[in-house]
Amino acid sequence: MRTAIATHDFGTVFRLARSEAAISYSKIAAECDIKPERVGALARGHGSVTTFEKIAQIADALRIPGHMLGLAPRPWESTKPSAPPPVVPAPTTTESQDGEDTVRRREFFKASAGAGLAIGLPELDQVKTGRRIGHIIPDQLRKRTARLRRLDDVLGGGDTYRVYLGEHLATKRLIRDGDYAEETGRALLSVLAEQAQQAGWAAFDGGKHADAGSLYEDSYQAATQAGDTSLAGNALAFLAYQKINGDRQAGIEIALSACHTAGPDAPPGVRALLQERLAWAYAVAGHASATEQALNDAETALSEDDGAPQPDWVAWVDRNELQIMTGRCWTELRRPLRAVPVLEDALAKYDDAHARDKSLYLSWLADSYMAAGEVEQAASITSRALDLSAGVASVRPRQRLAPTLRRLGNHRDLPAVAEVLERAQA
Repeated sequence: MRTAIATHDFGTVFRLARSEAAISYSKIAAECDIKPERVGALARGHGSVTTFEKIAQIADALRIPGHMLGLAPRPWESTKPSAPPPVVPAPTTTESQDGEDTVRRREFFKASAGAGLAIGLPELDQVKTGRRIGHIIPDQLRKRTARLRRLDDVLGGGDTYRVYLGEHLATKRLIRDGDYAEETGRALLSVLAEQAQQAGWAAFDGGKHADAGSLYEDSYQAATQAGDTSLAGNALAFLAYQKINGDRQAGIEIALSACHTAGPDAPPGVRALLQERLAWAYAVAGHASATEQALNDAETALSEDDGAPQPDWVAWVDRNELQIMTGRCWTELRRPLRAVPVLEDALAKYDDAHARDKSLYLSWLADSYMAAGEVEQAASITSRALDLSAGVASVRPRQRLAPTLRRLGNHRDLPAVAEVLERAQA
């Protein structure tokens, strides 16, 4: 690490931070203001950091003393810490070659990384309240939840789960311990349901499926008590999305129940989202005509948007997102001639900054190219998806790419395929 710092080999710095201290590339990217895919590329030895501004930014984010980089002492080096350093457990393993204990070193860096992520979060208004909770508190909490939701645009669930879960538990304590009017209580339950869905989604994205299911069920109960049929329907849609992989018929039935629970008077964005998830359930089960009908119903709902305010949790649902879902569904139905052009068009408009989502969507495009017999194109798309998913704290991109990589293994005699298989292995 010292050698890498002295030579400004930040790819090695990032790689060691992940392997030795379990600091994800997503966290490094957020702290250093570098795109996650760029961090992953540097860690693989592609490119370098040369500008003074960026070197100084990395030094400050990772708390690298200035003299180790050939810089003047950083401002924070002379600042007394506002809190004592992290308490590190006593050594429990053998010493490394340089005499430092492995567990001690990793625990220190994990603690430091956690503090760094908290510092790097967007500035948020802390919601302050006494025992008596006024009617404005639920709205303040909802706005805070909306701002925190933006973290999901660039970070995976492995990075955001504890943040979202902490918000959910804090609101639960507020409901349990506070005094409030009946209307305020219903509004607090609605916020609680929304927070549970966000935490459940992060758990699902991070591979914590049991936690996700429990949070979705909590969300459904809270939304039902609050009388928020849109959120209750979305909680069921999340459960259907999770269920479909194990029990297809149950997934379809829950997705249908989600649409019925929200009802025809739900905001257009909500109805479009729930119809999209119903379409997905039908597609995974192999029902082409029902899939197409649900996609058409989602398009109809979007066309009914009259500009009225929509819940923030459906703000990402638009026609481009519907195109992507359409392409995903046709991929699952093994209709590559319908899937490929839709996905190609939609992904051309999709920003690489949303690395997790774009890598996921590219996996369906690669899958369709394989189904069409375009092996080298499938390899090229898979390579792009691997690049984007590098360092993202989400289990889903790699899980989605695994079947395509296995099928590509039958064509490893092709140079393009051999290259992507080697990269995937590395």
